[in-house]
Amino acid sequence: MAEQATPTTGREWQLAARPQGWPTPADFTLVEAPVQQPGPGQILVRNAFLSVDPYMRGRMNDVKSYVPPFAIGAAMDGGAVGYVIASEAEGFEVGDAVLHGLGWREYATVDAARTVKVDPQLAPLSFYLGVLGMPGLTAYAGLLDVASFKEGDTVFVSGAAGAVGSLVGQIARLKGAKRVIGSAGSADKVARLVEDYGFDAAFNYKDGPVLAQLAEAAPDGIDVYFDNVGGDHLEAAISLLNVNGRATLCGAIAQYNETNPPVGPRNLALVIGKRLRLQGMLVGDHAARQQQFVAEMAGWLRDGTLTYDETVVEGVENTADAFIGLLRGANTGKMVVKL
Repeated sequence: MAEQATPTTGREWQLAARPQGWPTPADFTLVEAPVQQPGPGQILVRNAFLSVDPYMRGRMNDVKSYVPPFAIGAAMDGGAVGYVIASEAEGFEVGDAVLHGLGWREYATVDAARTVKVDPQLAPLSFYLGVLGMPGLTAYAGLLDVASFKEGDTVFVSGAAGAVGSLVGQIARLKGAKRVIGSAGSADKVARLVEDYGFDAAFNYKDGPVLAQLAEAAPDGIDVYFDNVGGDHLEAAISLLNVNGRATLCGAIAQYNETNPPVGPRNLALVIGKRLRLQGMLVGDHAARQQQFVAEMAGWLRDGTLTYDETVVEGVENTADAFIGLLRGANTGKMVVKL
């Protein structure tokens, strides 16, 4: 297989301590670590973009979950895209662009079977961490499959200016929603939802009770709720979901950094009479949708009917700050780190 001169060391982020509440820079350490040369069936990738995502906060706690926690003093991981610089794997050549799961570092030695080749000609490389990657598939499958969206539904999305939420609202609009409503945490984000993403209504959840603002935006109730936040947003949605309404429970960012028990929802009894369906989702269950999703999403990007935003932070040394900023809402659309 083709090879070129490869580095012997590279920088990687390690978890230094388990955060108590909100993460701080002291919880992370950037270290120089040996770069392992690829063995049979492996490739060495120079990462070009790293993903920071809300789910990573849960992995910093030492609790049993659907994905193992990060280990103290070991490299963290997450989505990344980059270029092959050495290959010992059939079908992978130096220069190939790949998507893989060993982010938070400059160089990754990864089993080729656990990577996906991507096409930088179809879309910018970073898009495979967002609109054409895990967040995009989450939005697509979470709305169409998990929430059983149908034309004419009124849809409410929380965290609607984020990587997933901004796409959920646009997919709903493109698929014939009657009305699309979003919540976000700043006036600028609210304006973007309506003016650029085509939401019919949006509100700043910091301006007043979520229930009152949602009721005003959805006088006829809602049929689908896509939940990225939990807490008072989920409680408000349960109150306003129509009979046989559906909710996709994708994230609960409102409580990721809380040290006290969550405040709600306190109205789950309404689920019974209204025959609501509240369903959790993990994107890994929806790999069968991947091909169709990429084809349809790339088409919408090409013809300009779908708007996609990225917040790009430069430099591997700023990855931890980017992640902390993400949790505090510093991003519009997908947050990525450019190496």
